[in-house]
Amino acid sequence: MAKTPADQRLDLLQGTLDMLILRTLMWGPQHGHGIGQAIRTQSDEMLKVETGSLYPALHRLEKKGWLKSEWDISEANQRAKYYRLTAAGKAQLSRERDRWSQMVDAIGRIMNPARDAKE
Repeated sequence: MAKTPADQRLDLLQGTLDMLILRTLMWGPQHGHGIGQAIRTQSDEMLKVETGSLYPALHRLEKKGWLKSEWDISEANQRAKYYRLTAAGKAQLSRERDRWSQMVDAIGRIMNPARDAKE
């Protein structure tokens, strides 16, 4: 039986959602729905952030001072809360990128042990 696109989506590793939200907001302020769409689009439809995960994450990041929000009118002419990255959020994104690179490298060493033996 062929997998449907929904079956092929990847579950986000715990902790990666914050990093993806911060990265998405580097492109400029965005409302919650737009952030979710951007993550899905940029991942070629492999990552879908559920509303039940996205909005609590946005509130958590705002509480930490990494995001600021303000109400505005969306492209659809509806009132929406727009989030933007703060200086502290940019610094956190840099730390998250470094940690992500370390994790990818560590997992790569486990998954491809022969690579290390050749080098």
